[in-house]
Amino acid sequence: MMEQPLGTGPEANPDPQLVQQLNELRFFGFTVLEDVLPADTVRALHDFVMATEPDIGVDTLYRGRARHLANLVTLDPMFFPLIDHPRVLSVIEGTMSSEIILGSLNARVVYPGDPDQGLHSDVPVPLLRHGEAPLMMNTIWALQDFTAANGATRVVPGSHNSGLRVPPSDFHIPFVHKAEIRAGSVIVINGQTWHGSGENRSDTPRAALFGHYRFAHWLRFQCDPHDRFDPAWLPMLSDRQKTLMRMIDGLTGQHGADFYER
Repeated sequence: MMEQPLGTGPEANPDPQLVQQLNELRFFGFTVLEDVLPADTVRALHDFVMATEPDIGVDTLYRGRARHLANLVTLDPMFFPLIDHPRVLSVIEGTMSSEIILGSLNARVVYPGDPDQGLHSDVPVPLLRHGEAPLMMNTIWALQDFTAANGATRVVPGSHNSGLRVPPSDFHIPFVHKAEIRAGSVIVINGQTWHGSGENRSDTPRAALFGHYRFAHWLRFQCDPHDRFDPAWLPMLSDRQKTLMRMIDGLTGQHGADFYER
């Protein structure tokens, strides 16, 4: 008996575009949502990241060389609408269910001359499981056009089912997709899919946001949004945003994030 495509069960009244995106995630491990953010929003986010990163960003040599700006939801309320953006969250929840938290929302700036980031998945080896049911998913928000020249994100289709966090050292990968997308578009990736930024061969930095979501019941935050979150901003959040950041009962201290950077 042939399995039903995602989003076509007896309770569903599916949006055809959403069904397509969910099936792309199911079979390929990623999908692209075009033109999620308008140009003025993209410009404001880009300007904030590029103005703030030199002061409080950090160098990261983990799987590549770039500058990293962590825990954006504690830096400015302009990032709140991204937490539960309906076009993005519907794809995340359609794969993982609504029982999720926002693991982190960070920025990464790849400067001219920065090399390829090594292909990798974002899920630690002990947590790798069947590709259709990941414990974590990532979203990559393009703050400018992603091109081959400026290091568009590379994705290996189907690698979410490999059972490996990184490719074998002696393995030649013939099929690598470069996600050349417009500013304001979002790549949604199964956390087990091999991916990595490309070499920036252009003369300008390339900035992107990374919002990742984790299964709520077993996993902690990567960056704890409670850490240094301005209490005056709490009324600005929707109930769904509060739930995604475990703030439905207010700000209650640290919640066991992977690290506290500031």
